[in-house]
Parts: sequence; structure tokens; C-alpha cells
Amino acid sequence: MVIDAHGHYTTVPAGLRVFRALQISNMGRPAKAVVNISDDEIRMSLEKGQIRLLDERGIDVMLFSPMASAMGHHFGNALISRYWTEVNSDLIHRVCKLYPSRFVAVCSLPQSPGVSPGECAQELERCVKELGFVGCNLNPDPSGGYWTGPPLGDEWWYPLYDTLQSLDVPAMIHASATCNPAFHTTGSHYLNTDATAFLQLMESRVFRDFPKLRIVMPHGGGNVPYQAARYRALAIMNKWEPFDDLVKRIYFDTTVYNQDAMELLIKVAGVDNIIFASEMLGGVNTTDPSTGKSFDDNRRFLDAIGWLTDEDRRKIFEGNARKAYPRLTVPASV
Repeated sequence: MVIDAHGHYTTVPAGLRVFRALQISNMGRPAKAVVNISDDEIRMSLEKGQIRLLDERGIDVMLFSPMASAMGHHFGNALISRYWTEVNSDLIHRVCKLYPSRFVAVCSLPQSPGVSPGECAQELERCVKELGFVGCNLNPDPSGGYWTGPPLGDEWWYPLYDTLQSLDVPAMIHASATCNPAFHTTGSHYLNTDATAFLQLMESRVFRDFPKLRIVMPHGGGNVPYQAARYRALAIMNKWEPFDDLVKRIYFDTTVYNQDAMELLIKVAGVDNIIFASEMLGGVNTTDPSTGKSFDDNRRFLDAIGWLTDEDRRKIFEGNARKAYPRLTVPASV
């Protein structure tokens, strides 16, 4: 089985965007409301997009979460974030009920700058216990590019880590859009966030205090594979946990888009910590003129790595995702 662990609902029906526009226009009076989207609209939004590409690329199942850039944690207040997050979670749940063999639900969290991450526990528990979600996306910078909150190693985050650990679900580190004009959302902000989050965890005691906490680092870990020697040196200089031990505590997804980068990622993080993912449809939804193929059609790079064994591929395409997301119950292919 091929499990893609990083997909976003970027093709949402127009009704969700209408809901958000109305919510923004009434920002001073946040109110809970129902989004007006039919099952047929959901099907139309997926059949010619994600589902067609899953079939074409030989991908069986995708872990599916709300559009990351639209999480919008920096916008409005905590109540606006809560209502917006609930609507998106409910929509993802509907998708997975319509296509139970193709999509598995992952939620976003109702984060808001200055608000304790512990306030997200209720929505996380609702999604996991009531709706059957298997994980969540965690934004380490709800301020949208200004980094106004405490780092991930601060005990401010501990109530959320405690909930994640008790529910036995992982958190994928994932930023939302930036409101800082110095950064491009998918070109620099996302990758900066990955690298910053990794270093924040590296200089912390999070994994000692929460030994069963599972963290998934997207986008190949940002600069982590390329700058592995720098991280090794920093760990020695600061007497932190050795870099090569730390990377074994984290899962890295394969949302990198050429074979050289893919091979370096696997060599640095190790086969047991790599999860196949394409972030489709996402930040690189365009054709590479040198190959005529979409950049995010990246399974082919794994298939082309000659030194991977069959068992290595089984781990990367399926086994490691099941370890990282133990609530994932999709039957194995026969």
C-alpha cells in the first residue's frame, strides 16, 4: 500500500470561501454558523483533482487536512479561530465519510496568538474521539511570521503535548500563511518554520518530558538534511542530545521534489523515520519543464533509488505512516 501522509483540501467548494468572507466581514461579532456545501459539490471538488491524481500516481490513501495557508491563526481572535477550525474539521470529516478508502482525516487546531495551546485540547479531542481523526497539524507560529509566542520547548506548549500523548496521535508541524511581508508563504515561511521548529525541539527537553510524543516534520525537514553537520556541531557545543539521536525521535515526510534531495533526506534521517508524502495539491502544483511532469509527482524519485530494498520501500510507503499514526486503521492492500 502507498500512503501519502501530507494532503490538504486546497480544492474546497466555493461555499467554504463564502463562509470565510462572511466571517471576516463580521469579525467584531463572531458567531457559530453552518457552511452550505452539498455532497455533490464535495465530490466535484475532488474527482478531477486529488482523486484523479491519486489514481494516476498509484497512491492508495491520503492523510487529508484543511488547507494549511487558510488556517489563518493570526486573524481575528480565539473565537473566530475556533469557529473557523470547527467548520474545516467538519468538512474534512465529510470528505472522509464520502471516500473512506481514499482519505483519512487530520485536523487543524484553533490556535490564536497569545492564547494557551491547551485551549486547543477540546477540538483535538472532539476530532479524535468523536470523528475518528488520526492526527493534527500544529502551527509553531500562530502570529503568522512574527514569532511572538514562546518556542516549542517552552512549558507553555506542554498542555497540548500532554493531550497529544494521551490521545496517541501525532502532530505535523505546519505553518499557515504569513502576514509578514518579508516572507513568501510557501517559498520561505513554511521552510523557515520547519527549520526553526526543529531547532526549538533540539534545544529543549520536550522528548524527555513526553517520551511518547510523535512529531512529523514536513517538507523534508526544511534545511535539516542539508545542514545536518551544522546541527551535529551545535549539539556538541551546547551539550544537547546528539543530532543523530534526535532525528530518530522525529518523522520526516518526503515533500521534496528531486531525487538528490530525496536521497539526502533518507540518508540523514534514516529509512525508519521517513514517511512518503507529496503535499498534493499544494505549494508546487505546476509542471517541471525539464521532465513534463508535475513537481509534486514525487513517488517516482523513491522508485528510482536503486539502493533502497523492498523492505525499505515498504516502510517508507506504508509501515512508518502506521507507526507515526497508530490510529490509522485503513486495511493493508491484499
